[in-house]
Amino acid sequence: MRHAFRLAATLITLAAIAACAPVDQSAPRVTAQADRPPNIIIFYADDLGYGDLGSYGAEGLPTPNVDRLAREGVRFTDGHAAAATCTPSRYALLTGEYGFRSKAEILPGDAPLLIRPDKYTIADMLSERGYRTAVIGKWHLGLGDGAVDWNAEVKPGPLEIGFDYSFLLPATGDRVPTAYLENHRIVGLDPADPLSVSYKEKIGDRPTGYENPELLRYKADRQHSDTIINGVSRIGHMKGGKSAEWVDEEFHQVFTEKAKSFIRESKDQPFFIYFAFHDPHVPRLPAKRFQGATTMGPRGDAIVQMDWMTGQIIAELERLGLDQNTLVIFSSDNGPVLNDGYEDGAVELLGNHKPAGPLRGGKYSAFEAGARVPTIAWWPGRIAPGTSNAVVSQVDLFASLASLTGAKLRPDVAIDSRNQLGAWLGSDPMGRDLLFKEWVAGLVLRERDLKFIAPLRNPDQAAFVAGKGIESGASNTAQLYDLSRDIGETRNLARDRPEDVSRMRALLNAIVSRTRFEGER
Repeated sequence: MRHAFRLAATLITLAAIAACAPVDQSAPRVTAQADRPPNIIIFYADDLGYGDLGSYGAEGLPTPNVDRLAREGVRFTDGHAAAATCTPSRYALLTGEYGFRSKAEILPGDAPLLIRPDKYTIADMLSERGYRTAVIGKWHLGLGDGAVDWNAEVKPGPLEIGFDYSFLLPATGDRVPTAYLENHRIVGLDPADPLSVSYKEKIGDRPTGYENPELLRYKADRQHSDTIINGVSRIGHMKGGKSAEWVDEEFHQVFTEKAKSFIRESKDQPFFIYFAFHDPHVPRLPAKRFQGATTMGPRGDAIVQMDWMTGQIIAELERLGLDQNTLVIFSSDNGPVLNDGYEDGAVELLGNHKPAGPLRGGKYSAFEAGARVPTIAWWPGRIAPGTSNAVVSQVDLFASLASLTGAKLRPDVAIDSRNQLGAWLGSDPMGRDLLFKEWVAGLVLRERDLKFIAPLRNPDQAAFVAGKGIESGASNTAQLYDLSRDIGETRNLARDRPEDVSRMRALLNAIVSRTRFEGER
């Protein structure tokens, strides 16, 4: 069985945890919960930009709960997703491998499970260390082996790759099926009204955006104009399953309560929660209580909603006395995008707000805003408050958390993940020396502040990004930027520094050709 070698958490001694965790020698002693490994929660926002939080310079966008984590923990100025889009970033976080190794791209809603059951994951690793593991929220990593029968057990899925519990949006909010999947089953499904999905042709008699635009809350592009659910057209067609339909405005309450319930049920043992927000991804339909919280329309209000959810879960940790033995990582899967298929006013109502802060580009892009994202680590009594300029990548969470919990990784697993625990806990001011990232049409490498964008590999994808109004960074020739002097990536130094271009191209090629981990864990 997958968890046959699960080890009891008590095998990890207090001395081992203390050796790697403390960074603030003057901090008060943590609670008795320190006798066991720390709980771990990864808050993973969706399409949240570098400038989308108050702690990262946003004005008129109240995010007090996440800002509190930044104030009391480590706020990283140079934190990165592994890619500028959703699926490869999530794949890298959970497997410790870059997405291109498994051809991880933005998946259609009916894609099979991308992380195969024989792939060792961060959930497997923590499960073997005695953790109870959960994924709650957006998934978008595929399900099943191809053709999914949504009326039966849907597997393989998260339970087959190391998670003990899952409560999911099967793909994303803009794709059918618009129903929750809890473990292997669609929630609330009536057998007399079976659920079917097609991404090839219309099925059933539900109205669609392309046939009934007068029924829409707001206009969508053709890709997002299939079956209408809750007044919003989605990608793909859906038949039946009426009793199982979600209500977008209830996401905040449903996901938050699932997380709080899991925490209560797991409070007597170490637990790991991968909490994947839908916000502020499209379609943006924040609950009524958050509507009008900003002047930026649904996108701004959705970010406020995301902040509220974070605060509710942190409050539950504190109520149960678990906060001082819980490591919280907050970040995003990629950078910001405004109009991503729906005309919800995100562009028109933006005002002076800069979702990417001082960075160039956005979601999908090779420029820094594509994957440099808000990144915060919080662990009361263990992490000293402050700002860190260390270069950190989400792909390294696998090896870093393995180090934290005493796990030993084989060379053939998490081959791109490096142990950067000191950086994540605030004691190492440098972090990575080399940073590899993917964007929809190519590859990027940073060597400290020197950034190399490889020549364009997929012109069609670059055109897609340009159509979103985002600077893609596409070029048929190499680009080189010195971010220490040019954070906006305005001056291409490739012609002036050919030796650097050659060296970094070779380093990039070496990473791409790697088949196993090389170096110290």
